[in-house]
Amino acid sequence: MKLASFLALKDFERAARKKLPRPVFGYVAGAAEDNLSSTANEDAFSDLDLIPQVLMDVSARTQQTTLLGRTYAAPFGIAPMGLSALSAYRGDIVQAVAARKAEIPMVLSGSSLIPMEEVIAAAPGTWFQAYLPGETARIDALLDRARKAGFHELVVTVDIPVAANRENNIRTGFSTPLRPSLRLAMDGISHPRWLAGTFGRTLLHHGMPHFENSFAERGAPILSSHVLRDFTARDHFNWAHIRHIRQIWKGPLIIKGILHPSDARLAQDNGVDAIIVSNHGGRQLDGAIAPLRILPDIVAATTLPVMIDSGFRRGSHILKALALGAAFVFVGRPFNYAAALGGEAGVSHAIGLLKAEIDRDMAMLGARSCREITRAHIRFRRQG
Repeated sequence: MKLASFLALKDFERAARKKLPRPVFGYVAGAAEDNLSSTANEDAFSDLDLIPQVLMDVSARTQQTTLLGRTYAAPFGIAPMGLSALSAYRGDIVQAVAARKAEIPMVLSGSSLIPMEEVIAAAPGTWFQAYLPGETARIDALLDRARKAGFHELVVTVDIPVAANRENNIRTGFSTPLRPSLRLAMDGISHPRWLAGTFGRTLLHHGMPHFENSFAERGAPILSSHVLRDFTARDHFNWAHIRHIRQIWKGPLIIKGILHPSDARLAQDNGVDAIIVSNHGGRQLDGAIAPLRILPDIVAATTLPVMIDSGFRRGSHILKALALGAAFVFVGRPFNYAAALGGEAGVSHAIGLLKAEIDRDMAMLGARSCREITRAHIRFRRQG
């Protein structure tokens, strides 16, 4: 794979569609129901114009950003993505290692297929994201495991009380676990590079992948005709559990999936250290507002650091979020595709592309640091 031919993050998606079997690509790329929220995420960036300032001497500009007591080389990180090791060989590890080398954070998904202990051993400083049930004993056991593994930052995703209606998964033949079938076999055989280089190589060296980090104990295998994945009691999860987690987790506690200003205030009242404004990349409630549109209201509602994800593909997108008050941005799917196409080198190249875009755009906006990106640099074409 000639990485130099990839000039922007969107280039990785087009190439990944060809390499990955239809069920795997469909899982990564798909959203919920009619893709209204996914489309709205992209439209929101187009509605926001940048207003540059000139003759500012930006020769000493820097992207360095301090967040939750750590300084990162850029104002973005890699969002948590489940099943990354199904798209790329050792996908979670290659993303985490590339992120560490680039001095940005990567968030390991609780729906990952590589034990958290292996990931953080390869890339200290990785964050951990959890989908938690409304059962205190299971929460405590998972967080105790994460603490012993060496994780410091904990991200609790709060927008999945029930599974979303992802019709695209059914249409592309994807399920969790995957069910053996002739159709699934044909999808694999028709993509020999993935079959040999990712799935076959994983089976040879590591055995059948399992959901390793949903709970303290090992979860279901990724391929099974009879085992079911455990989604127990997520609809019981509530603010009392957040207060309990705050008591037992000593590192930074972040909650992800906030779209309502009142929830931002409740997060602050319940001892959370930061929040991530997110509609889960359009993968949960279809029709949920684009995070970029609600971001100013949430920033106004709290003094916590406010981060954001969902639909970011360009350096200019990141700067627009910073101008609206975001402290940091997380980017997901493009790094998954980059790992699928080029492993660690692919992820590093994608990170470099995004850093280069931010650097150019900062210069043209007249900003010498991320702190200098303000509301004076943006204007919505229309409100809504």
